[in-house]
Amino acid sequence: MDALRVVRATAADSDRLTAMVRGARAYEGEYAAMVAGYLVEPAYIEAHPVFLAVDGRGTLLGFYSLLLGGAELDLMFVADGAQGLGIGRRLIVHMLGEARAAGLTSVRVVSHPPSEGFYRSVGAERVGVSPAQPPKVTWERPELVFPVPAPG
Repeated sequence: MDALRVVRATAADSDRLTAMVRGARAYEGEYAAMVAGYLVEPAYIEAHPVFLAVDGRGTLLGFYSLLLGGAELDLMFVADGAQGLGIGRRLIVHMLGEARAAGLTSVRVVSHPPSEGFYRSVGAERVGVSPAQPPKVTWERPELVFPVPAPG
């Protein structure tokens, strides 16, 4: 993964980010309703810091979005075939750097339940649960916070 680069997304990345969200195996079965019809719109990409993990050929391996106004990691996905290679960890390190540069001291994430273990393994602390929001989200989701390390 030495050729992995983290780069800022552009509005032109909308379709491939949407495809990654909708095609994620983590959202099959009972979780499918949450991403059905989901769009990562060009306007969203232009309004928020969205960063891509790409390989040397420009293949999308993952992405995240950070909502600066709410200090929240809004979206984070790693391609199904690229999981377990350290890409998620690299994206989190990058996200924390962006958060620090923006003056944030913590970043909240409402996690997809199967992703909680990953977030905890990279430094997030569970602080509660987010209640179900029917009809798309019929289950509670873990709420976690990443402390943003001070510059050092």
